[in-house]
Amino acid sequence: MTQHYYNEHPVTRSNEQVFNTEISGRSFSFVSDHGVFSKEGVDFGSRFLVETFTEPDIAGPLLDMGCGYGAMGIMLANITGRHVTLSDVNQRAVELARQNAARNEAYAVQVVSGDLFSGVADSERFAAIVINPPIRAGKAVVYRMLSDARAYLLPGGELWIVIQKKQGAPSAKRKLQDMYEEVVEVDKDKGYRVFRARGLEKD
Repeated sequence: MTQHYYNEHPVTRSNEQVFNTEISGRSFSFVSDHGVFSKEGVDFGSRFLVETFTEPDIAGPLLDMGCGYGAMGIMLANITGRHVTLSDVNQRAVELARQNAARNEAYAVQVVSGDLFSGVADSERFAAIVINPPIRAGKAVVYRMLSDARAYLLPGGELWIVIQKKQGAPSAKRKLQDMYEEVVEVDKDKGYRVFRARGLEKD
């Protein structure tokens, strides 16, 4: 059985690849590998979220949860100038994210490892959390990621998520509406949806 990328220690043989991309007028260079999402280039969903993302009105750092090799968080750090924490359970991804932060001179980036939010300090709060969820890990993991995020948002903070319609965007939106006071579909393209959620858990 093929091992999915939501795994702490991938057993697939390493085969690193380097690729370059441009976004928002900036050039980036990344290294990825087997056992990491995505291994051949910046996937459409991640690019779409970064291109769609608008900075929240409040000051504060950002969090890229389930960062993979670090593309979203690194691009957002260099575009926004904000401090960004990158977190992933996959140790190969974590090492690549650190390598890619240095490669792109993203000095305001911190990379941590842990299952879901376990690598993030309990006291840390973020102006925005961005997630391109690990669909293959299953809905239970994805929904827990969305629900746990609210405890790590500053007042007025925002959760941004990108997900394909065929991979559960409608049900994810309903789940978000159960957790947050305001849920907006910010944009859609090629079957992908970007949602922004704000506010505390509903009573």
